[in-house]
Amino acid sequence: MRRLSIFILASALVASLAGCEAPANEGAYASEEFVSQSRYVPPGNPSVTLLTMVYNDTGRSGHTALLIDGPSERVLFDPAGTWYHPVVPERNDVLYGMTPQLYDFYMDYHARETVDVYVQEIDVSPEIAAYLIDAVEAYGQVGSARCAYATSEILSQTPGFESISRRWYPTRLMADFAELPGVRESIVVDDDSDDNLELLQAQAAQAARLELAREMAEGSE
Repeated sequence: MRRLSIFILASALVASLAGCEAPANEGAYASEEFVSQSRYVPPGNPSVTLLTMVYNDTGRSGHTALLIDGPSERVLFDPAGTWYHPVVPERNDVLYGMTPQLYDFYMDYHARETVDVYVQEIDVSPEIAAYLIDAVEAYGQVGSARCAYATSEILSQTPGFESISRRWYPTRLMADFAELPGVRESIVVDDDSDDNLELLQAQAAQAARLELAREMAEGSE
């Protein structure tokens, strides 16, 4: 019954998902137990990655998100975001437990035939990464169409990022971020359909299979 509930919950939310306009899990506040159990510690140096979704036919902004790889955990600040996964704890607009596989799910959801994802990564000190995690956790729920503004407001108050202005448009924030020294840039493209219903259902079904495998493994111990 639990696995069926996971799939039904994810499927029911799909219909409302689109852009930086209708948060998929508005007001969500995962339990401390869920967050702790799901925590993912990334390898490598602490870093900050700005993700910008851009419509490739017009260059129009789509969405902004901020991935923070800290010394003790990874979080994804997805203000007014529309991606949802039942195994990912969310508190307001902060997503926890973003393993490489779940991060790939997130990127696959956003990159499609009409949208490219611009990836800008920069190394930071452990202290700055921890500062940013605290900042996004304290920011609270972000309203519709305020993804770039919320992200730029947080960054502009962060040591080393003071050159970033408060921006309403993701592409303008992306341009500011590009001026930071040491930024590594790449673009993720995909030819998937704009209809993400099937993709999200597949991701939710995979989560159910993983949960079943975990329960079976625990039962054999």
